[in-house]
Amino acid sequence: MARNMVRPIIKLKSTAGTGYTYVTRKNRRNDPDRLVLRKYDPIARRHVDFREER
Repeated sequence: MARNMVRPIIKLKSTAGTGYTYVTRKNRRNDPDRLVLRKYDPIARRHVDFREER
């Protein structure tokens, strides 16, 4: 049960407006704020920022 509390599953949603999402885990102790990663969006065919949604 402690594993889910420290490393929850999060969705990363594209800021390009395509609706594409990635699903990953994050460490709440290292990243307590919302995560923003630059990843590839295959619908937009370029790298864009993906923001954490809850």
